[in-house]
Amino acid sequence: MALRVAQQMIYSSSVSYMNSSLTQLMESNLQASSQKKINRPSDDPVGMTRVLGYRDNIAAIDQFETNISMAEGWLNLADATMVQVNTVITRVKELAEQAATGTLSADNRAQIASEARQLFKQLIAMGNTEFDGKAIFAGHKTNTQPFTESLWLTTNQPGVVSNAGFTINGFNETTTVVQYLQTGALANGSPYRYSTDGGTTWTNGTVSDPGAPNKLQLSLGGVSLELDRGTSVVATSATNYNDSNGTWMWIRPTAVYKGDDEDRIAVDPLQGIGSTVTGSAQGVFPNNVIVRIDQTGTLASNVSYSYSLDGGITWDLSNSSTPDASPGVASLNIPGGVLTLQSNSGNQLVAGNMFVVRPRKALINFDISPTERIVVNGIGKNIFGGVYQDPASNSARPVVIGGSSGATNLFETVGKLVGFLETNNQGGVQQALADLRSSSQVILNYAADVGARENRMLVASGVLDNLKANQFEQLSVTEDVDISELMTRLAQQQLAYQSVLKSSSMIMNLSLMNYL
Repeated sequence: MALRVAQQMIYSSSVSYMNSSLTQLMESNLQASSQKKINRPSDDPVGMTRVLGYRDNIAAIDQFETNISMAEGWLNLADATMVQVNTVITRVKELAEQAATGTLSADNRAQIASEARQLFKQLIAMGNTEFDGKAIFAGHKTNTQPFTESLWLTTNQPGVVSNAGFTINGFNETTTVVQYLQTGALANGSPYRYSTDGGTTWTNGTVSDPGAPNKLQLSLGGVSLELDRGTSVVATSATNYNDSNGTWMWIRPTAVYKGDDEDRIAVDPLQGIGSTVTGSAQGVFPNNVIVRIDQTGTLASNVSYSYSLDGGITWDLSNSSTPDASPGVASLNIPGGVLTLQSNSGNQLVAGNMFVVRPRKALINFDISPTERIVVNGIGKNIFGGVYQDPASNSARPVVIGGSSGATNLFETVGKLVGFLETNNQGGVQQALADLRSSSQVILNYAADVGARENRMLVASGVLDNLKANQFEQLSVTEDVDISELMTRLAQQQLAYQSVLKSSSMIMNLSLMNYL
C-alpha cells in the first residue's frame, strides 16, 4: 500500500532524530565536564543512594579526624606538662635532700626555702595549664583555673585539729608557726605565740572570741586562725624550739582544687510530701537516669517502676525490684547499675514519686571513630592533689589519691616541705622528702597514661586513613565515569549527530519543484 510522505512528516521526524542525538551528546558532554556518571538521582536512583551514603561516611571520617587532631593537641600539651612537672619535682627532691642533712643551718634552709616556694608556685601554674583557652586539668570546668594557692594547717600532734575544726582567713607569703603557752582546752584568753620568720622572732597573743558559734580566733599578723572551742593543746616551753615538745601548728602553703570530680553518684529524690525514702546508686552511668514509681506500696513488697534515659521523653515500663534480704530496702536495676532505696523508718512509696540518678561528670571524651571515644583531659586533684571540698561535704580536706596515704598528694607534700624549710624543721623536711617519692610516682603514672592515649591516637588515625581511602574507592567505582569509554562514546555520538544533520539537510532540500 502506497503511503504519502508529507513535508511536515519529514520535518517532524528530522527534528526528532536531531533532538535525540543531541540529547545523548549533551548527556555525555555533561559527564565529561563533571567526570561523574551520576549527576542527578534520575541517572541511577540506587547508585545515587549509595553515593550519598559514601559521602556521609567520608564527612563523618573527616569529623573524626578533626576530633583526633584536637585530642592530640590536648594530650600533647598534657604530656609536655607532665615532663616539666617531673623536672620540677626532681629539683624539689634535690633541695629536700640538701636540707634534710644535719649540717645545714637555719639560714641555709631559709635560702633553700626561697627556691622551693617558687617551685611550688610553678607547679600550681602547671596545674592550671590551658589549651586553646581551656584548662586541661579542671574537668568540665574548662573556663575555671583548677588550682588556687591558699593556706593550710599542719600540726605535730595528729588528731588535735580535724579538717572541719579550723578555718584560715587571709594570706601570707611566709609560713606562720604557732606554739601554745598553756596546756588544756583553748578558751577565751588562752596564751599563745607565733612567728612569721621561721622562729627568729616571736609575737605573743591571746585567744579571742569572735562571736562565731563554737569558734575561737587566733590573730597571727595578717592571717587569722579559727579553731573549735575546746580544742586541747599542750604547752611548749618558751625556750624550747624542738617540735617534739608541746603543740605546734604550721600555717603553710597549699593549693585548693576548684574543678570537677567523678567521685560520687548523687540520687535526688523527687517525692511526695511526708515521704522519707532516700536512694543511693552504684555502677557506671553515662548520663542521668530518672526512675519513676508506678504503683503505690512499700519497700517490703516488689516495687513497680519505670525509668527514662532521655530526661523523661521516653520510658522503659513495667519493671519490678529484686528481693532484698535487708528489711526496708529495695534494689532497682537500671541501665549502668542499681538504685537502692532505703526506708529511713518510713518505707511508703506513692505512685509518681521519682528519683534522679545523677552521676558527676568531669572527663571530656572525644569521638574518634563510630565506636570509640577517648578522654582528653584530666581531673587535677587526682593528679596533683591539693585540698578539695566535696560538694556533698561541709569542709575541705586534703586529697587522698588512689586510696593511699597523703604522701601521694603532690601539692600538700611540697607545701609541707616549704613550711618545714621556712621554719628550720629538719625532721619535717626528711618526712616530706620520703613523701615526694610517692607523689612523683603518681605524676609518672599519669604521664604514662597520657602517652598511651597519644599512641592510641596514632593507631586510630591510621585506621581512619584506611577507612577513608576505602570509602573514596567505593565512591569512585559507583560515581566516577570511565574516561576512555566516555571519549569513545562522545566521538560516536558526535559522528551520529553530524550524520543526522547532514542527512536531514539533504532530505529537506528534495522537492518536486527541482524536477519541473
